[in-house]
Amino acid sequence: MEHLRIQLHGVVQGVGFRPFVHRLVSEYGLTGTIRNTSSGVELELEGERATLEAFVRALPERAPLLALIEGIETVYRPELVGYQDFQILTSLREEKRNTLVSPDIGICPDCLRELLDPRDRRYRYPFINCTNCGPRFTIIRDLPYDRPLTSMGRFPMCPDCEREYHDITNRRYHAQPDCCPVCGPQVFYCGADGRRVPGDAIALAREAIRAGGIVAVKGLGGMHLACRADDPAIAARLRQRKERDEKPFALMCRDVEAARKLCAVSPAEEALLTSYHRPIVLLKKKEPGLWHLSENRSLGVMLPYTPLHVLLMGEGFDALIMTSANLSDTPILYRNEEALEKLRGIADGFLLHDRDIQTRCDDSLYMVLDGQDYPLRRSRGYVPYPLRVPGSRGGILACGAEQKASFCLSRGEFVFPSQHIGDLKNYETLSHYEQQIRHFERLFDRKPELLVCDLHPDYLSTAYARERAEAEGLPLVQVQHHHAHMAACMADNGLNGPCVGLVWDGTGYGSDGTIWGGECLIGDYRGFTRFASLRSIPLIGGDRAVKELERVAFALLREAGCDTAGIPDAAHWETMLAAGLNCPTSSGMGRLFDGVAAILGIKAVASYEGQGAVLLEAAADEGETGRWPLAFEEGAPLRWDWRPMIRTLVAERDADVPAAVLAARFLNTLLDLAVALCRRAAEASGLRDVVLSGGSFQNRYLMERLPGLLRDAGFCPHVHSRVSCNDEGISLGQLMIAEARRARERV
Repeated sequence: MEHLRIQLHGVVQGVGFRPFVHRLVSEYGLTGTIRNTSSGVELELEGERATLEAFVRALPERAPLLALIEGIETVYRPELVGYQDFQILTSLREEKRNTLVSPDIGICPDCLRELLDPRDRRYRYPFINCTNCGPRFTIIRDLPYDRPLTSMGRFPMCPDCEREYHDITNRRYHAQPDCCPVCGPQVFYCGADGRRVPGDAIALAREAIRAGGIVAVKGLGGMHLACRADDPAIAARLRQRKERDEKPFALMCRDVEAARKLCAVSPAEEALLTSYHRPIVLLKKKEPGLWHLSENRSLGVMLPYTPLHVLLMGEGFDALIMTSANLSDTPILYRNEEALEKLRGIADGFLLHDRDIQTRCDDSLYMVLDGQDYPLRRSRGYVPYPLRVPGSRGGILACGAEQKASFCLSRGEFVFPSQHIGDLKNYETLSHYEQQIRHFERLFDRKPELLVCDLHPDYLSTAYARERAEAEGLPLVQVQHHHAHMAACMADNGLNGPCVGLVWDGTGYGSDGTIWGGECLIGDYRGFTRFASLRSIPLIGGDRAVKELERVAFALLREAGCDTAGIPDAAHWETMLAAGLNCPTSSGMGRLFDGVAAILGIKAVASYEGQGAVLLEAAADEGETGRWPLAFEEGAPLRWDWRPMIRTLVAERDADVPAAVLAARFLNTLLDLAVALCRRAAEASGLRDVVLSGGSFQNRYLMERLPGLLRDAGFCPHVHSRVSCNDEGISLGQLMIAEARRARERV
């Protein structure tokens, strides 16, 4: 007989880990204790050495689905305590913390069955959960993960729940959010005036929605605005109230079969839809239409992920619009009082509850490419799961970019990307950003030793990093935007050596102080060479050109020598260009998309970021194989001269070639460009690994074709799978580059 102390680190709290260990201990006939600590889980066991060793081997092999064991430390000793049984002890709160936190989990099949079973005591209770599902990250205030340190602390368990909580055979054994209608949170309904309405809250909300109303619904990480998806007039009213003119709405479908009525659903997409992450999944419409929901070929669809959502959908709604409840350019609302105040005049009713949300967290957004998950927004259901980065020392805070802002905090070999924060354009979003940085530092017990940010001098994330570095006396590293994109995709794929990086997006501050965005880089975490780019495009009026796409169109036409007669503001814009008045140049691929969309008459003024590119993709004839020749300007960097393409495009447009054909030919030309640039880069470097990053690679048309074309050309393409290709992934790349610079300086 020997005594064994085991310390486990990782996601080992809030995932049914202690109940699992208790059952495993019973199976192996061991005795001892277990308790949560601020560093993870601590076990004291006694038994024969061979049995103890077998038990240790079984821990990671049989751990719960949601558990992530970061490390196991074991110490054997001959002295025995003489345990007679196995007990779960009160959690130990330590000064130093080293545990991980589980994300929120969609409702599990067992809880769903009980929710709909009239014989169950939790029948139709909207907060049913167990060790396998329910809220986690969004209700945690602090660690260790125990009820008093969560939003459930104010709800003492009733005797029945208490018995379940202490019953080793029960699925709710030590489930911290465990509750029932007797002792748990309650849902309530308020009218448009914010006053509570007596009666069945969910039934009242359903009736309001059925009658054409817009209802604010409190979910796991914030509020949604819900309404019927089958009536264009209701959708138009929601757009008018929310000031969301054309941006697509997300849908919540009752189940996969309901989603199939609207969209094609592949096996991989079904697996992602029904996974415990429950993200929004971009699915292709079965046929054109539903323009009141989405102006492109896809719909963002999610399934109910809380019991409240299941009850709201019921059998009466196949699909509901379920869009984030926020005011223009501000974070999602998550407090009852805030929603009642700020959504007045937008919502006709409010389905709320009294379980506080500690951390707001938007829905995640994914699509499936070549059978693999492809993140576009990593948030609820994924955060705060870490990424492992072998060789990292930790202690770095990467502050990200400005659009689709996120940050990354490293602790040892683990990197913690934050949830989606939003665009850092105002005080509300910046406040949310700073609050979440503090929350992560507290949860994971890490204060940064080094800060890293973008080169752009006007980003609020850059200002935050500079001010904090100065205030705390910390070193600050600034990283070029597109190098960070490249590094993010490298880290996402476990690459360390040099590679070719195709980084296509709208805007990024270049090393030379100009605006970049259509880049082919060669390098690694330590540095890069700008091998190739696009011929720069004048942006008439600076930032105004990002929304007024006809400004970019005029610049493209003028540069290409095409006729600009008939364009209303041509004379004014010509004067601005001739004088160099507020006309910075950009090599952004996103701007080229914008200009082509305007030239083809697809979109002249964008109501949301990237709309020109979205509609250009939606317009493209997928059966068209035509493309236009490529022309290059030799030099360092090599530059793609898009002017011949624009001249050909305009000639074919004027010859009445349909816009759908021309949109496809433009995209096919970009595919040829990508392969040609990689070939030229390979000739110069001998490299065959290619990473694809930047917001332009959210384009499904490109991404369904480009990896295969690169493989056919002898390359090894790498795409994102754990962080987003857009600016949300920037912080991971910044962190990796800063780590490499720190290691180089140490050597």
